[in-house]
Amino acid sequence: MAQVISDRRDIEFVVHEQLEAQTLSKLHDNFTDFNKKTIDLVISEAKNFAVKELLPANKEGDEQGCTLKDGKVTTPDSFKRLYDIFNEGEWLAVTESPEWGGQGMPRTVAAAAAEYFNGANFPFMMYPGLTQGAGHLVENFGTREQKEIYLKNMFTGKWSGTMLLTEPGAGSDVGALTTKAVRNDDGTFTITGEKIFISGGEHDLTENIIHPVLARIEGAPEGTKGISLFLVPKYRVNEDGTPGEFNDVICTGIEHKLGIHGNSTCSLSLGSKGNCIGTLLGEENKGMKAMFLMMNEARSLVGFQGFACATTAYMYALDYAKNRIQGKNLLEFMNPEAKSVSIMQHPDVRRQLMMMKVYVEGMRSLLYFVQYSSDMANHAPTQKEKDKYHGFVEVLTPIAKGYVTDRSFEICSTGMQVYGGYGFIEEYPMAQLLRDCRITLIYEGTNGIQAMDLLGRKLGLNKGKPIMDLFGEMQKAIAAGKAIPELATYAVKVEEVTNKLAEVAIHMGQAAMSEKVLNAFANAHPFQDATGDVTMAWMLLWRANIAATKLEKAKKKDKFFYAGIIKSLQFFVETQLPVTLGRFSALMNTSSAAMDIEDKMFPA
Repeated sequence: MAQVISDRRDIEFVVHEQLEAQTLSKLHDNFTDFNKKTIDLVISEAKNFAVKELLPANKEGDEQGCTLKDGKVTTPDSFKRLYDIFNEGEWLAVTESPEWGGQGMPRTVAAAAAEYFNGANFPFMMYPGLTQGAGHLVENFGTREQKEIYLKNMFTGKWSGTMLLTEPGAGSDVGALTTKAVRNDDGTFTITGEKIFISGGEHDLTENIIHPVLARIEGAPEGTKGISLFLVPKYRVNEDGTPGEFNDVICTGIEHKLGIHGNSTCSLSLGSKGNCIGTLLGEENKGMKAMFLMMNEARSLVGFQGFACATTAYMYALDYAKNRIQGKNLLEFMNPEAKSVSIMQHPDVRRQLMMMKVYVEGMRSLLYFVQYSSDMANHAPTQKEKDKYHGFVEVLTPIAKGYVTDRSFEICSTGMQVYGGYGFIEEYPMAQLLRDCRITLIYEGTNGIQAMDLLGRKLGLNKGKPIMDLFGEMQKAIAAGKAIPELATYAVKVEEVTNKLAEVAIHMGQAAMSEKVLNAFANAHPFQDATGDVTMAWMLLWRANIAATKLEKAKKKDKFFYAGIIKSLQFFVETQLPVTLGRFSALMNTSSAAMDIEDKMFPA
């Protein structure tokens, strides 16, 4: 099996040439040291750790999985050592404040490490990923005392974290939760309830697990308005900061899943003996607002998880296609003397590899741009710029999670097809990549929910300013492309679909606020697909603009790289954008069939 899980040259292109991440060093004291040399060193170290440590443990984690005995979960044999050396390398909270054990790294740079780490072993990476997210909640909403107790222990990996939202009767309807919080005289709360599908809810990697828990205080309003957020440790914390008494958080089961076997997906019982104590995190009845901070970050992480499976599948499929000798070249098919060639010479295999290449490149640029926008939203020199980039993060998050994971699963499936029958066999890597990737379309808000968020919230956010700012960025790339002779034709096609998206967005937004609201939301996922297509076209054009300006003076190896970027744009414009125009036609119809059909018309 190939050890190349990501395209280092393309990562460098996005980080240095497209986003110019080295310029972030001027924006914040924590970023000062992150010049090009340092960034390249970070990428190299992440790649080495991923390939040498994370990747070898991936198949073992898949085959061994997690086991539950007497309420204790045991992770795969290699994971404890892996977790320890991961934390020794200080990888867990690289973007967080040095005050609490982080490195203050720009998110744009950390994205490259995330790509390598998740591509090598994303079931393992769920443990530190959730810990960082939970710690970020404490950092943003915790009291000084809570920060002192929890943050450094979490950001250094000594303790881990989770996210406790889902319940058996609630699912995606968080407002229907039944977990209760009863106020105690000392200001703490007694928590009782059941949570399910909790990633990393119980394991043997750390001495304590910190659970941010959504619950309703007695007497609070129904629905999401009455939900508060609590910190509930597996073991209560002694005054000296050490883990103390068990806090009545019991693992009652682990799920046997299609994929991500190395991560424990748990059912947790809180307070079954009446002895689960939590402390309020943030304000009463403002739990959902706080939790959305973690959820939005988690959605970006899930986008990276899906994408990492896709880029790994692409690199494996490319290596396999280059080395798998089978069949004659189509032009020599009737020649009895012709020798067999690599399957990469077969037209349909080349089409599949090109499809993988184009989407991987476009999605990489999109995901890194979202992280760059997050850096700028926090550290841009003016409030106007901060607001603009924050708007980009808001609008693009459902695309980065929903559209990206949809396409990533398709890429993993295409990779399996390139392998042929071997792809379907567990001895080869494609089966696990496909299985692991599938969850990314479901958790942290299904992709249907992402589509509803895009249509119902993001189009009209701040009176439509973020979406208009985004169109403005697209138009800049289009104008630049039209000024480059070899790209002008493609830029005009991208302009056509961008203008059509604006028209369709207005139509869908109006339908969503009319008597056709149900029909509009029945078409929300196709709208997300079409919006994602246009976003891909923008990213690919932006990339091609840079490549075209550098192609003539590039070194020989880079000439092929830059020319390949331009070919990616050509392929997408000529083969995918016509499909996007078809999506737009369907969306303008806003079909009512899905809502009009009566329940009895489905099979009994």
